[in-house]
Amino acid sequence: MTCMKSDFIRRTMGYHHLAIGLFLLQIFYNNLCNCQIPQSFDDTETLPSPRAYTPDVGLLDFVYHNHDEMTRFLRTTSARYPNLTALYSIGKSIQGRDLWVIVVSSSPYEHMVGKPDVKYIANIHGNEAVGKELMLHLVQYFVTSYNTDPYIKWLLDNTRIHILPSLNPDGYAVSKEGTCDGGQGRYNARGFDLNRNFPDYFKQNTKREQPETDAVKEWISKIQFVLSGSLHGGALVASYPYDNTPNSRICRSSALCKMFQSYSSQPSLTPDDDVFKHLSLTYANNHAKMSRGVACKSATPSFENGITNGAAWYPLTGGMQDYNYVWYGCMEVTLEVSCCKFPPAHELRKYWEDNQLSLVKFLAEAHRGVQGFVMDSNGLPIERASLKIKGRDVGFQSTKYGEFWRILLPGIYKLEVFADGYAPREVDFMVIEQHPTLLNVTLQASKRNDGPYNNYRPVSAAQQQHYRPQPDRDQGILSSLSSGFNSLVSNIFG
Repeated sequence: MTCMKSDFIRRTMGYHHLAIGLFLLQIFYNNLCNCQIPQSFDDTETLPSPRAYTPDVGLLDFVYHNHDEMTRFLRTTSARYPNLTALYSIGKSIQGRDLWVIVVSSSPYEHMVGKPDVKYIANIHGNEAVGKELMLHLVQYFVTSYNTDPYIKWLLDNTRIHILPSLNPDGYAVSKEGTCDGGQGRYNARGFDLNRNFPDYFKQNTKREQPETDAVKEWISKIQFVLSGSLHGGALVASYPYDNTPNSRICRSSALCKMFQSYSSQPSLTPDDDVFKHLSLTYANNHAKMSRGVACKSATPSFENGITNGAAWYPLTGGMQDYNYVWYGCMEVTLEVSCCKFPPAHELRKYWEDNQLSLVKFLAEAHRGVQGFVMDSNGLPIERASLKIKGRDVGFQSTKYGEFWRILLPGIYKLEVFADGYAPREVDFMVIEQHPTLLNVTLQASKRNDGPYNNYRPVSAAQQQHYRPQPDRDQGILSSLSSGFNSLVSNIFG
């Protein structure tokens, strides 16, 4: 009897273990059949190809996203947050890839009168890939923090933020993860460096215009951007205008510039040098490492406080930041965010942690200085009025709503305002640290035969914005040697 009872118990326990095994197998099968596609992709899409490591579960993984994956993330985000985002394309690359821009704001589909538009552009060099991923994570951070972070809510309620994650998707497509140096993927599909393809203030740029840069030029001609950041890789520094100088040597590539960086690199300072240094320091000081000014490699320069004047680092012709500033009064800073141009994907989380606060605080600087409206005597806005701060001969214009903005540090200034058909006006004002100065300017219509304003015709913005610095004519033989060397370098490396 005892043997029969023991045998019964063994059989019962065996069935019990079998039942548990079948139950666990069923749970595994159900989970397998109901697996969740990462939310950064549409439900109708197939899973992405295997990554180099296991990605995090969440809205956006810390991995590199190709153009199709980036497009799906931007479309999904725009659909999921229609009250905070709007997606549009400013054009197409050589190979037909859309140049996507996503607006993040509490008013994404229309301009908020009296509130500035700002922008970030990344991946202008296709093999400098960290900036593109930072932009995607910045978008996610904004939309997921709006209802929980008062500072982010204030920023999105008072600013329209335009983010272009990849200006050079064709170059990115042929770049290789893990490649820290070199030029593969740097250029667009026609072999042009897009950051040498803009009109230049100091020298005529003879490079053939490219569709990617044409798209940017048309874009910023339609939207009065106040502040901009251009994200690059290969160094750790915030670089501010001017990038070029009247005495600059020809610099066809960053590698060439580094070869000769000790040769007569001098700062080329704008009339707003104090503001540009402040903007650069805002980014560097909020970055985890940049402000230390540590060189990426022993053979490369270090940067005091993590900032540099562009021309002092190495001069270049046709840069985007000079074009933004000279042609449209938009203050753009070049942000070099990684020593390695295309580091392994497992390092992306750290890059995001290093740059997150800087990316937010930099944009908030658009709310520093002076802002207001230019109106006629009937209170109607005057569009395209030409403005400049006296002593700072770089102009800017009013929008179709008569709005204007200018980033300035605390001090006393004089605003000069001109508009066709109106008497010019000068207005004194003060800027303080705590908040922007609100300044509305009313212009009176000029009479055809009314004294000194009879023949007044304001010149176009491009004409009136600048004095043109001239090369020093008294350098004698050194000047001649410099010109000869520039010609030689141009012929050899051009």
